Amino acid sequence: MHIVITGATGNVGTSVIESLATDTEVTSVLGLARRMPTWQAAKTTWAQADVAQDDLIPHLRGADALIHLAWLFQPTHDPVLTWRSNVEGSIRVFAAAAEAGVRTIVYASSVGAYSPGPQDRPVDENWPTHGWPTAGYTREKAYLERVLDTFERDHPDIRVVRLRPGFIFKRESAAAQRRLFAGPLLPTGLTQPGLIPAVPDLPGLRFQALHSADAGQAYRLAVTREVRGAFNIAADPVIDPANLAELLGASTVRAPIGPLRTALSAAWHLHLVPASPQLFDAVLRLPIMDVSRAGTELGWSPRHTAVEAIRAFLDGLRAGAGKDTPPLAPDTGGPLRLREFLTGIGRRP
Repeated sequence: MHIVITGATGNVGTSVIESLATDTEVTSVLGLARRMPTWQAAKTTWAQADVAQDDLIPHLRGADALIHLAWLFQPTHDPVLTWRSNVEGSIRVFAAAAEAGVRTIVYASSVGAYSPGPQDRPVDENWPTHGWPTAGYTREKAYLERVLDTFERDHPDIRVVRLRPGFIFKRESAAAQRRLFAGPLLPTGLTQPGLIPAVPDLPGLRFQALHSADAGQAYRLAVTREVRGAFNIAADPVIDPANLAELLGASTVRAPIGPLRTALSAAWHLHLVPASPQLFDAVLRLPIMDVSRAGTELGWSPRHTAVEAIRAFLDGLRAGAGKDTPPLAPDTGGPLRLREFLTGIGRRP
């Protein structure tokens, strides 16, 4: 089995490659990325390609399956750019796969595709996927769900799988995720246990997470097993302020949402942090997912708890961990994170 992966050098892509390398059904992997890595992996070769503009058909010819992971999280201040890369780029990927004769597409959807939902009971894969309309990330993920609805109708011979994971962490992703969401002003030493005195106990602050290695296993199973449709992917427990406080050696303090959102909004508009207030709004409205279908039909079960996944990320953040790929390299931000400041936080990828 020959598999092509877009976005192969990021947090999830590197874990997918590592998982595929262990599968005897997989003979070769082609990793596509905008910037070539120095990291080498078993069964894997690399090619440079931008899903938003390059001809993808030659890369996809002869592939048994495509795993589409490529996603541009920043710049949140330029939603037209992220739309062109994420939505229009994904439409180009799906069309190229059909033209090249690929018979299996596994797409990285997200819990963010879901409409706001309950946090006192889990929802299954039939919960509406309309996202949160003001947040670019959730709006784009929801739109692509509709694109795939049409794609599956028009291409019934192509097996389409949509994985909808929670928040994905690993040690090697720490530097990249700090750049994408916290920005250069976060002192990594601040995450040492006991230095953050309190975690705000906000209404709605409950979310699901998993380790990137477990996400990689889910993608491997989605490729190699004859399944179709959507699968929720997350580990226990559901993360809440008490979990975060324990990880950080802090206490919890009840806090209203308004002042924190106002502060985040001001910081985002001043380019002091890259994460937008609209994404903050979306996170507080995420439903809790029922992941039982992934166990019964996909045969997936996580080896790490959600707490262990976040702990690995925090350990990587404190150690400045990364990987030899452009998205995950710990020195991507430049000396003293100067490149992050010069490019404008949240302004350019």
